Amino acid sequence: MKYYIIAGEASGDLHGSKLISEIIKVDSKAEIRGWGGDKMEKAGANIVKHYSDLAFMGFYEVIINLKIILNNIKFCKEDILKFNPDKIIFIDYPGFNLRIAKWAKLKKNNFKTYYYIAPQIWAWNEKRIHEIKKNIDHLYVILPFEKDFFENKHNYKVNYLGHPLLDSIGDLKKDVKENFIKKNNLDNSKPIIAILPGSRKQEIKKILSVMIEVVDDFKDYQFIIAAAPNISSEFFNKIIKNKNIKIISNKTYQILSISKAAIVTSGTATLETAILKVPQVVCYKTSFFSYFLAKIFVNIKFISLVNLIMNEEIVKELVQNNCCKESISKELKNILDNNKRKNLLLKYDELISKLGNAGSSKRVAHDIILNK
Repeated sequence: MKYYIIAGEASGDLHGSKLISEIIKVDSKAEIRGWGGDKMEKAGANIVKHYSDLAFMGFYEVIINLKIILNNIKFCKEDILKFNPDKIIFIDYPGFNLRIAKWAKLKKNNFKTYYYIAPQIWAWNEKRIHEIKKNIDHLYVILPFEKDFFENKHNYKVNYLGHPLLDSIGDLKKDVKENFIKKNNLDNSKPIIAILPGSRKQEIKKILSVMIEVVDDFKDYQFIIAAAPNISSEFFNKIIKNKNIKIISNKTYQILSISKAAIVTSGTATLETAILKVPQVVCYKTSFFSYFLAKIFVNIKFISLVNLIMNEEIVKELVQNNCCKESISKELKNILDNNKRKNLLLKYDELISKLGNAGSSKRVAHDIILNK
């Protein structure tokens, strides 16, 4: 069969790569084309647009890049028609993907549509449920509470087959700490604090300069930026300047696995950090205009997936003006305290148990292949 997959961010590329690998195991003649990144390409997809050219974060940022987004939508429709897939698989990235899904279900097209990692309409724009019901043939949710939200509140059947991060992190090859430290010229005498600033340049520009201000307050630790593979070291160096911070690309899980604590930009990385049982401080900073609109339209108690799943604040969230040197430094000292660290790790165990068992990617791939 022919599959067209659209992922617009680093996390989508990761989950898409696992899904592609499982599809190919079952459907050896699968032809896969789509939008994503290096991981999806390595797994066997022909990538026509890289996610690094697509990710615009925040209301204001979308508005000023509207022409690029509209051109991308036009190109995507034309490319799908040329490829003529049996199935279109959307991965997260709802602002773009729901537009394509609406077009894909027009009578003249009528493609089969599968949505993996459901749009988070429980956070904002809940009225999107109507277009999801109309345009998505099969929806796969990855957060435990989403099944109840869609089925009991909106009478729309969905599939909850576990969280794909359990597969990705389960595949982590345990590199001996000493080997990793030696290979990357790290200081074996100092514990590590990881910095995860995100995968979009615009969010990194906003938040990294604040994150690194705390470095001088923790002279007994070494800081490592876990860089997304699509962001160059040169880009980071312009921000960190002469700070004594190591930049290591495409090794986020390895870095977290040997870290004492982490400073994390809100997003999938908060859940990755929790699954790897690393105490964290969650940070989020955007433009004033985007934050102002979010306060009006976004209807959630927390910004991190960790707290949303647990329905309580188990990791500290520092948002907008609270995302400053003093607050980050204070919270970092808190989670480095042994007693508070132990309590947090117990909560992480509860969180992991809520996510279910590994094997989500395999189960979703089988379901997509079998469902017509």
